[in-house]
Parts: sequence; structure tokens; C-alpha cells
Amino acid sequence: MPNTRSAKKAVRKTARRTAINKARRSRMRTAVRKVEEAIAAGLKEEALKALAVAEPILARTARKGVIHKNTAARKVSRLVARIRAMPD
Repeated sequence: MPNTRSAKKAVRKTARRTAINKARRSRMRTAVRKVEEAIAAGLKEEALKALAVAEPILARTARKGVIHKNTAARKVSRLVARIRAMPD
């Protein structure tokens, strides 16, 4: 348990930031999952639409420091590659 005022404040800030980051990470994972589900179903147009939604979410998540920017770039790159590999 924190004893000093500053330590108590730090605990409050950490809890608030953790909740925000959890929501951002969840939003990102949902967006990526929608792209992956469209790819698995073989729906190229749906996958492209879902990717258009997921890409800025990934970029925003990286910019906010929830994930590393290279991780976001790698995820986008791999999703794009999988969509391009789909038959038309």
C-alpha cells in the first residue's frame, strides 16, 4: 500500500491509464479480428473495408504508446499481404 500522497496519486494515475490502455488494446484487437475473419471467409472486399478501419486504429494505438510502432506496422503489413494473396 502506498504511504505518501505522491505514491497514492501515482496509484490512481496508473489505474486510470491502465483502464484507458486496456480499452485501446481491446478496440485494436477487435478491428484486427474483423479483418482476419473476412480473410478467413474469403471476402476480399469486406477485408479491405475492415482493413481501412483497422489501420488507423493500429496507428493511433502505436502513437499513444500502447504498442510499439514497429508492431503496428508489422500487423498492417501482414494483413495487407494476406489480403493481396486472396483470389479476386
